[in-house]
Amino acid sequence: MRLHRLKVTAFGPFAEPQEIDFDALSGAGIFLLHGPTGAGKTSVLDAVCYALYGSVPGPRQAPGTSLRSDHAAAGTPTEVTLELTAGGRRLEITRRPEQDRPKKRGTGTTKDKPQSLLRERTGDGWGGLSRSHQEIGEEIEQLLGMSREQFCQVVLLPQGEFARFLRADEAARGRLLGRLFDTRRFAAVEALLGDRRRAAEAGVRAGDEKVLHTAQRLAQAAGDSADLRDWPLPGLQPGDPGLAPAVRAWAAVARCAARERFTVTEYALAAVESRHAAARRAAEGARELDRLQRRHAETTRRAAALAEAEPERERVRRLLDRARRGALVAPALELRGAASAAHLTAAHAEAAARAELPPPLAEAGTEHLASVEQRLREDLGALGAARRSEQRSAEIGRERADLEREARAAEEQHQESAEWLERWDTTRAALAARVDAAQQAATLAEQLAGRLEPARQRLQSARKRDALTADARRAEDELLAVRAESAAARERWLELKEARLRGIAAELAEALVAGEACAVCGSAAHPAPARPAPGHVDRDAEDAAHAAFERAEEARAAVGLRLAALEEARAGAASAAGDATTAELDSLASDLSARHAAAHAAAAGLHTARERLARAEREHTARSADRLDAERRVAARSSRREALDREQASLEAELAQVRGDAPTVAARARTLEDRVRMVAAAAGALRRAETTAARLKEADDQLADAAFRAGFDTVEAAAEAVLPEYERTALQHRMDAWQAEQAMLADRLGETGTAEAAALPPAAPEAAEAYAALAAAKLRTAGSAHDAARVRCAELDALSRRAEQELRALGPLRDAYERVARLAGLTAGTSADNERKMRLEAYVLAARLEQVAAAATVRLLRMSGGRYTLVHSDARAGGRGRSGLGLHVVDAWTGSERDTATLSGGETFFASLALALGLADVVTDEAGGMRLDTLFIDEGFGSLDDQALDEVLDVLDSLRERDRSVGIVSHVADLRTRVQTQLEIVKQRGGSVVRHRTAALTD
Repeated sequence: MRLHRLKVTAFGPFAEPQEIDFDALSGAGIFLLHGPTGAGKTSVLDAVCYALYGSVPGPRQAPGTSLRSDHAAAGTPTEVTLELTAGGRRLEITRRPEQDRPKKRGTGTTKDKPQSLLRERTGDGWGGLSRSHQEIGEEIEQLLGMSREQFCQVVLLPQGEFARFLRADEAARGRLLGRLFDTRRFAAVEALLGDRRRAAEAGVRAGDEKVLHTAQRLAQAAGDSADLRDWPLPGLQPGDPGLAPAVRAWAAVARCAARERFTVTEYALAAVESRHAAARRAAEGARELDRLQRRHAETTRRAAALAEAEPERERVRRLLDRARRGALVAPALELRGAASAAHLTAAHAEAAARAELPPPLAEAGTEHLASVEQRLREDLGALGAARRSEQRSAEIGRERADLEREARAAEEQHQESAEWLERWDTTRAALAARVDAAQQAATLAEQLAGRLEPARQRLQSARKRDALTADARRAEDELLAVRAESAAARERWLELKEARLRGIAAELAEALVAGEACAVCGSAAHPAPARPAPGHVDRDAEDAAHAAFERAEEARAAVGLRLAALEEARAGAASAAGDATTAELDSLASDLSARHAAAHAAAAGLHTARERLARAEREHTARSADRLDAERRVAARSSRREALDREQASLEAELAQVRGDAPTVAARARTLEDRVRMVAAAAGALRRAETTAARLKEADDQLADAAFRAGFDTVEAAAEAVLPEYERTALQHRMDAWQAEQAMLADRLGETGTAEAAALPPAAPEAAEAYAALAAAKLRTAGSAHDAARVRCAELDALSRRAEQELRALGPLRDAYERVARLAGLTAGTSADNERKMRLEAYVLAARLEQVAAAATVRLLRMSGGRYTLVHSDARAGGRGRSGLGLHVVDAWTGSERDTATLSGGETFFASLALALGLADVVTDEAGGMRLDTLFIDEGFGSLDDQALDEVLDVLDSLRERDRSVGIVSHVADLRTRVQTQLEIVKQRGGSVVRHRTAALTD
């Protein structure tokens, strides 16, 4: 993987768009990324990681942390674009995080969703591949072969973490290596085997408990047999190897004892059944003899009682005969009673109806009343036409009243319209004047608006001109101060540099080694090496003075640029404002604004005035037309009123003849209707009375004839003989009961067995029943014992088969548990076979750590001058600790091996850098051999002396043999003179900026 170009906008400390050309930086092999604290060095690495994986490393991706620059303008979107080569493909990744932006309409902000774009350059240019976050993440991770965590450890090389790695215990090392080499599958194997061991153990325990439960049920089914008292269950537990043979043996003994008891109960049951059958037959014979003897005694008693009731039987027989003959006369009696009641009701109704009739009709007959009713109905029918005439007369009255109201309303409307039309000329002139005034005000407002906006712009430019003039004066003063500081710093640096050059011989003499050639003259002899003079200036003092001068120069340049920008802005504002003063422009803008507001307010009524004038003209036209129409309606109402008067006079003359004495035709009609109803009711009552009288006479004749045919002398005798239905039924039931009793007694007296039983001695059924009950109880006891023995045998057989099945099924489970338990203990490091107590994941990581130590040693030997070697140790840890991830350093000077935690600060940097580079090689090979052409080393160089720094730079420079470029992130000032290609991050008030620099190397 090689980085080519990075562009960031509004990201971290970078407000404006910044572009980093990694191709230019990688040409020298090593480049320096430096800048003051907080300038944004780490943000460059964050931008690379964010472009690749959509997130930044470590805690900087915490929830609530924003990637957007606080210095950026509100409308500038946060965006990162990275161009790289991976897997032989030239790709470009663009990402935008979720961020707020100003709304396009209105005020406030709206939230934009995160966006991603992946493009690939082909022969036809750049082509889009995907806009999906997930697809882009999967594509990049597949091309690089590394997760985000691996990329941050392998490409960014954070030295602090590897220094902690050297001093960490084996558990911490295991966590870091596990993230880098993704050994989760081995941890998953450990967990899987542990879960399977626990599951198998639970299965075996459940099987043992199931067998013990079945054995307990065997004990319950066996009962309290004396042969089974030696029960082994209390001494057995789940997992006991003797459980199976003990349960099998005890179940066999229980089944044999149960079968013996079952055979004994079979013989006992047969003997009890024979005795119970004999007792049951004896009890049945005693019960039958007792029944026959009691039957004979009851028959004799009931025959005597029937003979004593013979007189009562004769009386009831006579009553029934008389009631049967009276039942023949009952229909005629009921008919005569109904006819008498109907005639009485009709006679009362006739008397009431005649009382309501007038005296001339009080004694009239049916025919006379019918003729009077017909005549009254004819008079009532003749009133229909008169009713319609009376209704029409009432309608004419209402119409005349409506005409009068309309006439009065029309007169009032006509008067109001006439007055309004008289005022029309004055009203129209006033409304037209208002329209003209508003029109003139609108024209004036437009003219003033055209002058107001330029005046406001000039006023704003004048104010800006004044503010920039004050800022420029302050910048000029500041520039004079920083120029003086820069000149003083330059003088100080030149003085120190000249002093150092005067004493450079002593500085070169300090590097002389006996027997080695001098770098200046080439001689191996050094007879009189120079000694430092008092007040000698070393290289550090010169570098510090030079750095102070550079900072002063940067400050001077920044102030000069700011002053130039202020002067340019002030000139632009002065040109826009003109020669007028701010007060004059403010007065002019205020006057124009007041006049424009007044004219605009007056012009606002133009539309209203025009609407009022148009509405008044429409009203004038409508009122003129209404006046003509009203005159036509007055003439029409007069003609209609005269026609209604003539029609009403004709109708009133006709109605006067029809009404007679009644006030209205309706009253006359109600009188006739009452008379018709009264006459009709009297005629109907008279007809009903005549009809009921005829029916009553016919019913009397029928009753006399029925009494004679039934054998009664008089009608009164027949009425007395009639009995109610319930009395006749009760008498008949008594006769039927006597006859049934007589027939039953005759049958019983004819039975031969009853008489024979009566001649025998009295029976004793209670004693026989008691003996039979005792025999039945013995039979039930023997049957229960037999059933219990049979059920016990069946249950013991079933439970024995079930226990055998459970024991057979438990065998494979126990074998599987033993295999899984051995494997789980071995992978977890708890088994006795695992002598070093190494877990499977730790074993794999130990192999990886051994590879990392070997790769790191190659570079550590060179950086330490062949002194130190990193070796992997799998020695067993003390106590309960695990082993396999130990890391030691071998000191070639002493020949001793010690823990890496004992290294000094500079030695720790050597070891951690070598470890980081070695880890990068191993992880690269692990990722499928993906080339990592760009690496970054973050800090840690401040702990090195000059010689160590040269050795480290030589090692880093050797990485170019594999066509790699290394970026060093450091504050160390000496690196700026040793590393030629530099990427400087400059911190400014409005946001950091990026500068590419090439520094000349010192000799």
